[in-house]
Amino acid sequence: MNTPDTQKLIQIAECFALEGKITGIKPLGNGLINDTFLVSTDGPDNYVLQRINNAIFRDVELLQHNIECATAHIRKKGRKTLTFLPCKQSGKTYWTDGQTYWRVSVFIKDSYTYETIDPKYSYLAGKTFGDFEALLADIPDTLGETIPDFHNMELRARQLHEAVEADAAGRMAEPEVKEILAALLPFEEEMCKAEVLYRQGILPKRICHCDTKVNNMLFDAEGNIVCVIDLDTLMPSFVFSDFGDFLRSAANTVAEDDPDTAKVDFKMDIFEAFAKGYIEGTKSFLTPIEKENLPYAACLFPYMQAVRFFTDYINGDTYYKIKYPEHNLVRTRNQLALFRAAYAKVPQMKAIIEGA
Repeated sequence: MNTPDTQKLIQIAECFALEGKITGIKPLGNGLINDTFLVSTDGPDNYVLQRINNAIFRDVELLQHNIECATAHIRKKGRKTLTFLPCKQSGKTYWTDGQTYWRVSVFIKDSYTYETIDPKYSYLAGKTFGDFEALLADIPDTLGETIPDFHNMELRARQLHEAVEADAAGRMAEPEVKEILAALLPFEEEMCKAEVLYRQGILPKRICHCDTKVNNMLFDAEGNIVCVIDLDTLMPSFVFSDFGDFLRSAANTVAEDDPDTAKVDFKMDIFEAFAKGYIEGTKSFLTPIEKENLPYAACLFPYMQAVRFFTDYINGDTYYKIKYPEHNLVRTRNQLALFRAAYAKVPQMKAIIEGA
């Protein structure tokens, strides 16, 4: 989708209740999902104009409802959070021409994001996202799933079996494909535990961020946390989403598509730091069943991602962008190796969780 020219972007921004006259507009950040621009004004605030990717977030009304309810609830508790402006005409926090969707938030001055992954920032991430969940634990509003079944392992398992049955790209005859499938299947039932516990009524769903990365926290100049950002995936989910998804990327010793699986390991210093912060942040609501299954969450997410990459490879690479023909297979090997490394360290993880 082409980016509108500057004049068109200004016209879109002016559809919102900005204070002051627009003096400039330029790209902001390097996000992979939404197009983002900094709108400068001669008023008290500058703003962030963002095109919502409605190919991924198909129900924009629900998306913005979730964000509005969550930010209003956090603000009532006296905590800093993002502020989205209403559209002058509709009063909604998004504007659309029927094809594209846009929103505007107040730019938070003198704030920064970091990409650093070390024990210090992992602890801060655990504490911050734990606090974020705690702030929303008593939200009175009903929120919906912006991406239905986003982290549903039972669905991912079904999709894998359907891909194997269809063999759309004729790849099931490959020896390595058979080998990987044989490695994944013995753990399938165990990794679907969350959905089973939920149906049994002993595992609740919480309002979770579902994209827990260090760069989704804003810091001030002194290094203090300002607020959590990038709220598009905010939705009801298991706490395992916020816990396991962070560790899947942060605790891997290499990038998720590094072909050398001998280099793949699960970093326990990152796990320990993040777990400590997370348990501190969630102590007001975390149940024993949630806490004792945090090591499971650390294993679940590399397993789930291995299944997703593998399913896409079998289907002929129809979902994930690839840079070369075996890219999804390489990713699968990597995530399977990470799962194995994490699974082997579950006793250590349990000891850390029990002592936290």
